Amino acid sequence: MFLDQVLIKVKAGDGGSGASSFRREKFVPKGGPDGGDGGNGGDVIIRVDDNLSTLIDFHYRPHFKAAAGQRGSGKKAHGKSAAPLYLKVPPGTMVYDEGGNLLADLVKPNSEIIVAKGGRGGRGNASFQSNRNKAPRLYEKGEPGEARELRLDLKLIADVGLVGFPNAGKSTFLSRVTDAHPKIASYPFTTLSPNLGVVIVDETKRFVMADIPGLIEGAHEGVGMGDKFLKHIERTRLLIQFIDPANNEERGWIDEFKIIDQELREYSEVLASLPRLIAVNKIDITDVRGVLPELKRDFKKMGLSVYAVSAVTGKGTRELVYAASKLLDSIPRQLETRATVKKVVFEPRYKVKKEGNAYIISGKEPEKWVHITDFTNFEARQRLDRIFEKLGINQALEDAGIEEGDTIVVGESEFVFSRY
Repeated sequence: MFLDQVLIKVKAGDGGSGASSFRREKFVPKGGPDGGDGGNGGDVIIRVDDNLSTLIDFHYRPHFKAAAGQRGSGKKAHGKSAAPLYLKVPPGTMVYDEGGNLLADLVKPNSEIIVAKGGRGGRGNASFQSNRNKAPRLYEKGEPGEARELRLDLKLIADVGLVGFPNAGKSTFLSRVTDAHPKIASYPFTTLSPNLGVVIVDETKRFVMADIPGLIEGAHEGVGMGDKFLKHIERTRLLIQFIDPANNEERGWIDEFKIIDQELREYSEVLASLPRLIAVNKIDITDVRGVLPELKRDFKKMGLSVYAVSAVTGKGTRELVYAASKLLDSIPRQLETRATVKKVVFEPRYKVKKEGNAYIISGKEPEKWVHITDFTNFEARQRLDRIFEKLGINQALEDAGIEEGDTIVVGESEFVFSRY
Protein backbone atom coordinates (compact mmCIF):
# COMPACT_ATOMS: atom_id res chain seq x y z
CA MET A 1 0.00 0.00 0.00
CA PHE A 2 1.29 3.44 -0.96
CA LEU A 3 0.94 6.21 1.63
CA ASP A 4 2.45 9.67 1.18
CA GLN A 5 1.30 11.67 4.22
CA VAL A 6 1.12 10.80 7.91
CA LEU A 7 0.90 12.49 11.31
CA ILE A 8 3.14 11.13 14.05
CA LYS A 9 3.99 11.93 17.67
CA VAL A 10 7.53 11.61 18.96
CA LYS A 11 8.94 11.78 22.47
CA ALA A 12 12.65 11.92 23.19
CA GLY A 13 14.02 10.09 26.22
CA ASP A 14 14.14 11.75 29.63
CA GLY A 15 17.51 12.30 31.23
CA GLY A 16 18.48 9.99 34.08
CA SER A 17 18.55 11.39 37.60
CA GLY A 18 21.82 12.10 39.37
CA ALA A 19 22.69 10.16 42.51
CA SER A 20 23.09 11.31 46.10
CA SER A 21 25.74 9.09 47.62
CA PHE A 22 28.69 9.26 50.05
CA ARG A 23 31.87 7.24 50.06
CA ARG A 24 33.44 5.88 53.18
CA GLU A 25 36.75 7.63 53.67
CA LYS A 26 38.57 8.53 56.89
CA PHE A 27 38.76 12.20 57.86
CA VAL A 28 36.30 13.18 55.07
CA PRO A 29 32.95 14.63 56.30
CA LYS A 30 30.26 11.99 55.83
CA GLY A 31 32.72 10.08 53.68
CA GLY A 32 32.58 12.67 50.94
CA PRO A 33 29.97 12.96 48.16
CA ASP A 34 30.41 10.55 45.25
CA GLY A 35 27.03 10.53 43.51
CA GLY A 36 27.44 10.36 39.72
CA ASP A 37 25.47 12.20 37.02
CA GLY A 38 22.58 10.66 35.15
CA GLY A 39 22.83 9.74 31.47
CA ASN A 40 21.24 11.76 28.69
CA GLY A 41 17.97 10.64 27.15
CA GLY A 42 17.88 9.37 23.57
CA ASP A 43 17.19 11.71 20.66
CA VAL A 44 14.56 10.94 18.03
CA ILE A 45 16.16 11.14 14.59
CA ILE A 46 14.51 10.82 11.19
CA ARG A 47 16.84 9.27 8.61
CA VAL A 48 16.50 8.45 4.90
CA ASP A 49 16.50 4.79 3.90
CA ASP A 50 16.92 4.11 0.16
CA ASN A 51 15.05 0.82 0.47
CA LEU A 52 11.75 2.49 1.41
CA SER A 53 9.18 4.02 -0.94
CA THR A 54 6.14 4.65 1.27
CA LEU A 55 5.18 5.95 4.72
CA ILE A 56 2.78 3.08 5.38
CA ASP A 57 4.64 1.83 8.48
CA PHE A 58 3.89 5.11 10.27
CA HIS A 59 0.17 4.65 9.61
CA TYR A 60 0.09 1.55 11.79
CA ARG A 61 2.48 2.90 14.42
CA PRO A 62 2.24 6.70 14.78
CA HIS A 63 3.73 7.03 18.30
CA PHE A 64 7.46 6.80 19.04
CA LYS A 65 9.38 7.18 22.30
CA ALA A 66 13.13 7.05 22.78
CA ALA A 67 14.71 5.39 25.81
CA ALA A 68 15.55 7.33 28.97
CA GLY A 69 19.06 7.79 30.31
CA GLN A 70 20.15 5.66 33.25
CA ARG A 71 20.41 6.99 36.78
CA GLY A 72 23.81 7.84 38.21
CA SER A 73 25.21 5.82 41.11
CA GLY A 74 27.88 5.87 43.80
CA LYS A 75 31.63 6.04 43.24
CA LYS A 76 30.91 8.88 40.80
CA ALA A 77 29.59 6.39 38.28
CA HIS A 78 27.68 8.19 35.56
CA GLY A 79 24.51 6.67 34.20
CA LYS A 80 24.61 5.39 30.62
CA SER A 81 23.15 7.69 27.99
CA ALA A 82 20.38 6.19 25.89
CA ALA A 83 20.89 5.42 22.22
CA PRO A 84 19.01 7.60 19.72
CA LEU A 85 15.81 6.28 18.18
CA TYR A 86 16.01 6.30 14.36
CA LEU A 87 12.84 6.55 12.29
CA LYS A 88 13.48 5.45 8.70
CA VAL A 89 11.74 7.27 5.86
CA PRO A 90 11.95 7.05 2.05
CA PRO A 91 13.95 9.62 0.05
CA GLY A 92 11.90 12.71 -0.66
CA THR A 93 10.27 12.95 2.78
CA MET A 94 9.47 16.44 3.99
CA VAL A 95 9.20 16.97 7.75
CA TYR A 96 6.83 19.63 9.13
CA ASP A 97 6.29 20.69 12.74
CA GLU A 98 2.90 21.14 14.40
CA GLY A 99 2.75 24.73 13.13
CA GLY A 100 3.19 23.66 9.50
CA ASN A 101 6.78 24.90 9.27
CA LEU A 102 9.15 22.90 7.09
CA LEU A 103 11.93 21.48 9.26
CA ALA A 104 13.75 19.48 6.60
CA ASP A 105 13.45 18.15 3.07
CA LEU A 106 15.25 14.82 3.21
CA VAL A 107 16.46 13.86 -0.24
CA LYS A 108 19.97 12.44 -0.08
CA PRO A 109 20.65 8.88 1.11
CA ASN A 110 21.29 8.69 4.88
CA SER A 111 20.45 12.37 5.39
CA GLU A 112 18.84 12.95 8.77
CA ILE A 113 17.42 15.46 11.22
CA ILE A 114 17.00 15.41 15.01
CA VAL A 115 13.29 16.07 15.55
CA ALA A 116 13.23 15.65 19.34
CA LYS A 117 16.20 16.24 21.63
CA GLY A 118 16.75 13.93 24.58
CA GLY A 119 16.76 15.38 28.08
CA ARG A 120 20.05 16.16 29.84
CA GLY A 121 20.96 13.86 32.69
CA GLY A 122 20.74 15.33 36.18
CA ARG A 123 23.87 16.08 38.19
CA GLY A 124 24.78 13.93 41.16
CA ASN A 125 25.69 15.37 44.56
CA ALA A 126 29.42 15.10 43.77
CA SER A 127 28.92 17.95 41.28
CA PHE A 128 27.67 20.28 44.03
CA GLN A 129 30.61 19.90 46.40
CA SER A 130 32.33 23.21 47.22
CA ASN A 131 34.45 24.81 49.92
CA ARG A 132 31.29 26.10 51.57
CA ASN A 133 29.39 22.82 51.28
CA LYS A 134 31.66 19.80 51.54
CA ALA A 135 28.88 17.26 52.03
CA PRO A 136 25.94 18.24 49.80
CA ARG A 137 22.94 15.97 49.56
CA LEU A 138 21.63 17.97 46.63
CA TYR A 139 21.20 16.25 43.26
CA GLU A 140 19.12 16.86 40.14
CA LYS A 141 16.53 14.75 38.41
CA GLY A 142 16.95 14.38 34.66
CA GLU A 143 15.44 16.88 32.26
CA PRO A 144 12.43 15.75 30.20
CA GLY A 145 12.94 14.87 26.56
CA GLU A 146 11.22 16.94 23.91
CA ALA A 147 7.80 15.85 22.70
CA ARG A 148 6.18 17.07 19.50
CA GLU A 149 3.75 16.30 16.72
CA LEU A 150 5.07 16.06 13.16
CA ARG A 151 3.68 15.73 9.66
CA LEU A 152 5.60 13.65 7.15
CA ASP A 153 4.89 14.39 3.51
CA LEU A 154 6.44 12.23 0.79
CA LYS A 155 7.29 13.52 -2.67
CA LEU A 156 8.74 10.80 -4.84
CA ILE A 157 12.15 11.40 -6.39
CA ALA A 158 12.29 10.52 -10.06
CA ASP A 159 14.22 11.86 -13.04
CA VAL A 160 11.32 11.42 -15.47
CA GLY A 161 7.61 11.71 -14.80
CA LEU A 162 4.97 10.17 -17.07
CA VAL A 163 1.77 12.22 -17.38
CA GLY A 164 -1.37 11.97 -19.46
CA PHE A 165 -5.04 11.02 -19.41
CA PRO A 166 -6.18 7.72 -17.89
CA ASN A 167 -5.50 4.70 -20.10
CA ALA A 168 -3.00 6.59 -22.25
CA GLY A 169 -0.54 3.72 -21.81
CA LYS A 170 1.82 5.11 -19.17
CA SER A 171 1.74 2.05 -16.92
CA THR A 172 2.26 -0.33 -19.84
CA PHE A 173 5.20 1.76 -21.03
CA LEU A 174 6.73 1.78 -17.51
CA SER A 175 6.44 -2.01 -17.28
CA ARG A 176 8.03 -2.32 -20.73
CA VAL A 177 11.13 -0.20 -20.09
CA THR A 178 11.72 -0.88 -16.37
CA ASP A 179 11.42 -3.69 -13.85
CA ALA A 180 8.28 -2.16 -12.34
CA HIS A 181 5.03 -4.14 -12.31
CA PRO A 182 2.16 -1.64 -12.11
CA LYS A 183 -1.47 -2.72 -12.26
CA ILE A 184 -2.73 -2.52 -15.85
CA ALA A 185 -6.36 -2.70 -17.03
CA SER A 186 -8.70 -1.10 -19.56
CA TYR A 187 -10.82 0.93 -17.14
CA PRO A 188 -10.15 4.49 -15.87
CA PHE A 189 -7.84 5.06 -12.90
CA THR A 190 -6.23 1.63 -13.00
CA THR A 191 -3.20 3.26 -11.37
CA LEU A 192 -4.22 4.32 -7.88
CA SER A 193 -0.76 5.30 -6.67
CA PRO A 194 2.50 6.41 -8.30
CA ASN A 195 4.84 3.66 -9.50
CA LEU A 196 8.61 3.91 -9.75
CA GLY A 197 10.95 2.00 -12.02
CA VAL A 198 14.63 2.14 -12.96
CA VAL A 199 15.39 2.51 -16.66
CA ILE A 200 18.71 0.91 -17.63
CA VAL A 201 19.96 2.74 -20.72
CA ASP A 202 23.34 0.99 -20.95
CA GLU A 203 26.06 -0.30 -18.62
CA THR A 204 26.87 3.20 -17.34
CA LYS A 205 23.56 5.06 -17.56
CA ARG A 206 20.29 4.62 -15.75
CA PHE A 207 17.52 6.88 -14.47
CA VAL A 208 14.36 6.66 -12.36
CA MET A 209 10.96 6.96 -14.01
CA ALA A 210 7.62 7.58 -12.25
CA ASP A 211 4.17 6.76 -13.57
CA ILE A 212 1.72 9.29 -12.15
CA PRO A 213 -2.02 8.34 -11.96
CA GLY A 214 -4.00 9.70 -14.91
CA LEU A 215 -4.94 13.37 -14.91
CA ILE A 216 -8.31 14.74 -15.99
CA GLU A 217 -9.65 18.23 -16.40
CA GLY A 218 -9.97 19.89 -12.98
CA ALA A 219 -7.36 17.65 -11.36
CA HIS A 220 -5.65 20.61 -9.65
CA GLU A 221 -8.96 21.34 -7.86
CA GLY A 222 -9.41 17.79 -6.65
CA VAL A 223 -11.35 16.30 -9.56
CA GLY A 224 -10.43 12.66 -10.14
CA MET A 225 -7.17 11.67 -8.47
CA GLY A 226 -4.63 14.03 -9.98
CA ASP A 227 -4.36 16.67 -7.26
CA LYS A 228 -3.32 13.99 -4.77
CA PHE A 229 -0.38 12.87 -6.89
CA LEU A 230 0.67 15.96 -8.84
CA LYS A 231 3.14 16.76 -6.06
CA HIS A 232 5.11 13.64 -6.95
CA ILE A 233 6.25 15.09 -10.27
CA GLU A 234 7.46 18.36 -8.70
CA ARG A 235 10.88 16.78 -8.17
CA THR A 236 11.27 15.41 -11.71
CA ARG A 237 13.60 16.99 -14.23
CA LEU A 238 11.74 15.88 -17.36
CA LEU A 239 8.14 15.07 -18.27
CA ILE A 240 6.95 12.65 -20.93
CA GLN A 241 3.35 13.36 -21.86
CA PHE A 242 1.45 10.46 -23.40
CA ILE A 243 -1.06 11.12 -26.18
CA ASP A 244 -3.52 8.42 -27.25
CA PRO A 245 -5.03 9.32 -30.67
CA ALA A 246 -7.05 6.08 -30.65
CA ASN A 247 -9.02 7.13 -27.59
CA ASN A 248 -9.74 10.82 -28.08
CA GLU A 249 -12.58 10.98 -30.57
CA GLU A 250 -14.27 13.68 -28.47
CA ARG A 251 -11.14 15.85 -28.28
CA GLY A 252 -8.23 16.32 -30.64
CA TRP A 253 -4.66 15.62 -29.58
CA ILE A 254 -3.90 19.33 -29.28
CA ASP A 255 -6.84 19.79 -26.89
CA GLU A 256 -5.67 16.73 -24.96
CA PHE A 257 -2.21 18.25 -24.66
CA LYS A 258 -3.56 21.66 -23.59
CA ILE A 259 -5.84 20.21 -20.90
CA ILE A 260 -2.95 18.39 -19.24
CA ASP A 261 -0.68 21.40 -19.70
CA GLN A 262 -3.27 23.64 -18.03
CA GLU A 263 -3.63 21.26 -15.09
CA LEU A 264 0.13 21.30 -14.57
CA ARG A 265 0.20 25.09 -14.83
CA GLU A 266 -2.68 25.56 -12.38
CA TYR A 267 -0.92 23.36 -9.86
CA SER A 268 2.54 24.83 -10.31
CA GLU A 269 4.26 27.04 -12.88
CA VAL A 270 7.42 25.10 -12.15
CA LEU A 271 5.78 21.90 -13.40
CA ALA A 272 4.54 23.53 -16.57
CA SER A 273 8.02 24.89 -17.31
CA LEU A 274 9.77 21.50 -17.10
CA PRO A 275 11.25 20.14 -20.34
CA ARG A 276 8.74 17.84 -22.05
CA LEU A 277 8.68 15.12 -24.65
CA ILE A 278 5.54 13.89 -26.41
CA ALA A 279 4.93 10.16 -26.65
CA VAL A 280 2.26 9.15 -29.17
CA ASN A 281 1.16 5.72 -28.06
CA LYS A 282 -0.54 2.80 -29.83
CA ILE A 283 1.16 3.12 -33.22
CA ASP A 284 0.46 -0.60 -33.62
CA ILE A 285 -3.06 0.56 -34.58
CA THR A 286 -3.50 1.48 -38.26
CA ASP A 287 -5.61 4.59 -37.61
CA VAL A 288 -2.97 5.99 -35.26
CA ARG A 289 -0.21 5.50 -37.83
CA GLY A 290 -2.41 7.31 -40.37
CA VAL A 291 -2.64 10.53 -38.31
CA LEU A 292 0.97 10.43 -37.14
CA PRO A 293 2.44 12.79 -39.81
CA GLU A 294 -0.22 15.43 -39.09
CA LEU A 295 0.24 15.01 -35.36
CA LYS A 296 4.02 15.45 -35.60
CA ARG A 297 3.55 18.66 -37.64
CA ASP A 298 1.15 20.11 -35.03
CA PHE A 299 3.50 19.48 -32.11
CA LYS A 300 6.56 20.61 -34.06
CA LYS A 301 4.87 24.02 -34.42
CA MET A 302 4.72 24.11 -30.62
CA GLY A 303 8.44 23.31 -30.36
CA LEU A 304 7.88 19.81 -28.98
CA SER A 305 9.62 16.61 -30.02
CA VAL A 306 7.31 13.69 -30.79
CA TYR A 307 8.18 10.00 -30.40
CA ALA A 308 5.88 7.32 -31.76
CA VAL A 309 5.70 4.24 -29.56
CA SER A 310 3.71 1.13 -28.92
CA ALA A 311 3.84 0.30 -25.23
CA VAL A 312 2.25 -3.07 -25.97
CA THR A 313 4.70 -4.28 -28.65
CA GLY A 314 7.70 -2.23 -27.52
CA LYS A 315 8.15 -0.50 -30.87
CA GLY A 316 9.83 2.91 -30.51
CA THR A 317 10.26 2.59 -26.74
CA ARG A 318 14.06 2.35 -26.84
CA GLU A 319 14.27 5.46 -29.04
CA LEU A 320 12.19 7.38 -26.48
CA VAL A 321 14.34 6.09 -23.61
CA TYR A 322 17.55 7.18 -25.36
CA ALA A 323 16.07 10.61 -26.14
CA ALA A 324 15.05 11.06 -22.49
CA SER A 325 18.48 9.98 -21.28
CA LYS A 326 20.25 12.40 -23.63
CA LEU A 327 18.02 15.27 -22.54
CA LEU A 328 18.59 14.44 -18.85
CA ASP A 329 22.33 14.84 -19.41
CA SER A 330 21.74 18.53 -20.11
CA ILE A 331 19.43 19.10 -17.11
CA PRO A 332 21.34 19.64 -13.84
CA ARG A 333 20.27 18.00 -10.61
CA GLN A 334 19.21 20.68 -8.16
CA LEU A 335 17.81 18.59 -5.34
CA GLU A 336 19.66 19.02 -2.07
CA THR A 337 18.84 18.18 1.52
CA ARG A 338 17.77 21.42 3.09
CA ALA A 339 16.33 22.58 6.37
CA THR A 340 14.56 25.84 6.93
CA VAL A 341 16.34 28.48 8.94
CA LYS A 342 13.91 29.92 11.42
CA LYS A 343 14.04 33.53 12.48
CA VAL A 344 15.24 33.96 16.03
CA VAL A 345 12.38 35.29 18.13
CA PHE A 346 13.29 36.51 21.60
CA GLU A 347 10.47 35.58 23.94
CA PRO A 348 10.16 36.25 27.68
CA ARG A 349 11.87 33.60 29.81
CA TYR A 350 8.58 33.06 31.61
CA LYS A 351 5.06 34.41 32.02
CA VAL A 352 2.92 34.74 35.15
CA LYS A 353 -0.83 34.58 34.68
CA LYS A 354 -3.60 34.53 37.31
CA GLU A 355 -6.52 32.14 36.89
CA GLY A 356 -8.89 32.27 39.86
CA ASN A 357 -6.80 31.70 42.98
CA ALA A 358 -4.07 29.99 40.98
CA TYR A 359 -0.99 31.62 39.50
CA ILE A 360 0.29 29.92 36.36
CA ILE A 361 4.02 30.20 35.65
CA SER A 362 4.81 29.15 32.07
CA GLY A 363 8.11 29.03 30.28
CA LYS A 364 10.75 26.45 29.45
CA GLU A 365 13.25 27.67 32.05
CA PRO A 366 11.07 27.58 35.19
CA GLU A 367 9.43 24.35 34.03
CA LYS A 368 12.87 22.77 33.58
CA TRP A 369 14.06 23.77 37.07
CA VAL A 370 10.88 22.46 38.68
CA HIS A 371 11.11 19.18 36.79
CA ILE A 372 14.68 18.41 37.89
CA THR A 373 14.07 19.33 41.53
CA ASP A 374 13.54 16.58 44.11
CA PHE A 375 11.03 18.16 46.50
CA THR A 376 11.76 15.58 49.19
CA ASN A 377 15.24 17.09 49.46
CA PHE A 378 15.48 20.23 51.61
CA GLU A 379 18.63 21.50 49.86
CA ALA A 380 16.94 21.06 46.46
CA ARG A 381 13.91 23.10 47.58
CA GLN A 382 16.18 25.87 48.86
CA ARG A 383 18.07 25.90 45.58
CA LEU A 384 14.85 26.20 43.55
CA ASP A 385 13.76 29.16 45.70
CA ARG A 386 17.10 30.89 45.02
CA ILE A 387 16.75 30.25 41.29
CA PHE A 388 13.20 31.67 41.24
CA GLU A 389 14.45 34.70 43.16
CA LYS A 390 17.27 35.21 40.67
CA LEU A 391 14.91 34.89 37.70
CA GLY A 392 12.57 37.47 39.25
CA ILE A 393 9.67 35.03 39.49
CA ASN A 394 9.10 35.64 43.20
CA GLN A 395 8.80 39.39 42.61
CA ALA A 396 6.54 38.82 39.61
CA LEU A 397 4.20 36.76 41.79
CA GLU A 398 4.14 39.55 44.40
CA ASP A 399 3.40 42.11 41.69
CA ALA A 400 0.56 39.92 40.43
CA GLY A 401 -1.04 40.07 43.89
CA ILE A 402 -0.36 36.59 45.22
CA GLU A 403 -1.58 35.92 48.77
CA GLU A 404 -0.63 33.44 51.44
CA GLY A 405 -2.10 30.02 50.65
CA ASP A 406 -2.67 30.69 46.93
CA THR A 407 -1.76 27.95 44.46
CA ILE A 408 1.24 28.17 42.12
CA VAL A 409 1.23 25.95 39.02
CA VAL A 410 4.40 25.25 37.05
CA GLY A 411 4.02 22.61 34.34
CA GLU A 412 2.46 19.58 36.01
CA SER A 413 3.48 20.63 39.54
CA GLU A 414 1.43 22.61 42.07
CA PHE A 415 2.62 24.45 45.20
CA VAL A 416 1.04 26.44 47.99
CA PHE A 417 2.53 29.92 48.33
CA SER A 418 4.09 30.84 51.65
CA ARG A 419 6.31 33.76 52.59
CA TYR A 420 7.88 31.84 55.48
